[in-house]
Amino acid sequence: MLTAENLGATFGNIIIASGSLLLLLFLLKKFAWKNIVEIFEKRAQKIAADIDEAKKANLNAQKLEQERQKQLANSQEEATTILKTAREAGERSRQNILVDAKEEIGKLKEKAQVDIEQKRKEALIEVKEEVADLSLQIAAKILNKELTKENHKTLIDSFIGKLGESYETR
Repeated sequence: MLTAENLGATFGNIIIASGSLLLLLFLLKKFAWKNIVEIFEKRAQKIAADIDEAKKANLNAQKLEQERQKQLANSQEEATTILKTAREAGERSRQNILVDAKEEIGKLKEKAQVDIEQKRKEALIEVKEEVADLSLQIAAKILNKELTKENHKTLIDSFIGKLGESYETR
């Protein structure tokens, strides 16, 4: 129960507590309030600076990503250019090889034609020599014999036979 004595003690405690609180607030304001405010302001500035640094780091990362993308695109273009150049060089090389092969074939054909012509000339000379020999033999026989129609026919058949034999022996 509340009695006047208890009520007076409680009221006295409230006054002392209120005075102590006011004294504490006054002392805090007088001596510590500036430091507390400075700490909070420094903390707010540090947070703002950290946010600014994070934004700068993010922008820097974006720039680096863009540069990397550009370098990648340049690398791809360079690779495409190198491949194109290699293909062109390969095609030129193939064309050169074909031209060289055609020239070589042409030279071989010319050589073969020259060889064929030479062999033909040699064969003609050889045939002429044989015909000349046979003609001389026939002339010798004619001079040694008197020619009758029958002798003439026998002589021509003999000539044709010898000509065929010499042609077959080649």
